[in-house]
Amino acid sequence: MTISMYSASVPVFVRALENLAHILELGAASAEARKIDPSVLLQSRLYPDMFPLARQVQIACDMVKGGAARLAAIEPPPKPDTETTFDELKARIAWTIEFLNGVTPAQVDGSEDRAIVLKTPFGDLNFTGHQYLTAFVLPNLYFHSATAYNILRHAGVVVGKRDFLGKA
Repeated sequence: MTISMYSASVPVFVRALENLAHILELGAASAEARKIDPSVLLQSRLYPDMFPLARQVQIACDMVKGGAARLAAIEPPPKPDTETTFDELKARIAWTIEFLNGVTPAQVDGSEDRAIVLKTPFGDLNFTGHQYLTAFVLPNLYFHSATAYNILRHAGVVVGKRDFLGKA
């Protein structure tokens, strides 16, 4: 049995973002219960040269939005990085999920060998669709989602592996 490019991407992206939204809810509730200004958590980082929590969430959303769009051979919709609250970040996740839910299997399936060129400040990155999904989009999604989780856990928010993975 083979797995389709769509089933290896869009549903996986949606699940990861839903779990990330849940983790943000736990972070917001913890800040309220402990009487911590939420912006302290949102601007927390694990190390000075790493992005803060809010940026980790924005990047995770951008990664899957762009990933699904490029695999579907459509333009990713723009979304400015303006979120400064837990609610705004959860709204961004919801907006991204709504976009993802509009991408169809017919648009993504068959993209395994599609040439994908990602323009970066460091030069072009060239992938096949399969390489792009498995060696770039998914690792980046999990890196930034896990880093958001770790920032909150490091700040004392009670989150566990099950919160990150979600319900089976």
